[in-house]
Amino acid sequence: MNTSNRYLVRSHTLLAVLVAGSALALGACDNRAPKTTMGEKVDSAVANTKEAAADAKAKTEAGAASAESSMKQGATDAKQAVKDASSTVAGKVDDAAITASVSAGLAKDPDLSAIKINVDTKGGMVTLNGPAPSAAAKARAEAIAKGVEGVSSVDNRLEVKM
Repeated sequence: MNTSNRYLVRSHTLLAVLVAGSALALGACDNRAPKTTMGEKVDSAVANTKEAAADAKAKTEAGAASAESSMKQGATDAKQAVKDASSTVAGKVDDAAITASVSAGLAKDPDLSAIKINVDTKGGMVTLNGPAPSAAAKARAEAIAKGVEGVSSVDNRLEVKM
């Protein structure tokens, strides 16, 4: 055989070996895992979406229940605060009304109207401060204060000035 024929035979042999090797290599790379169709992928995505929606719904419902509970507690607290505030205001109004009634009663007494008597009321307890022209006038001032509705006690601190 001449050189060019040998070269041609070698080329063909080499080509045949390369083709056979490539075929074996490609055969070894064959992935045996099942192939997923487009429909199966869509079904899987829909299932995942449904699961995520169910989780979101559960979390939303739990959050709403928690918010409702917090709102009910807040309303209860606000209601109690209003009751407390109204009791305080009612107490202060009652004290102011008692102070006004005692002062008006003292102003009607001829011996007590000409002097300055300070009347303070806290929780229905009346305190009288200032001068009194006589012991009898001091006792009358205390009696006038005790006669006012809502008065629970009288602290008579009037000083007799002669």
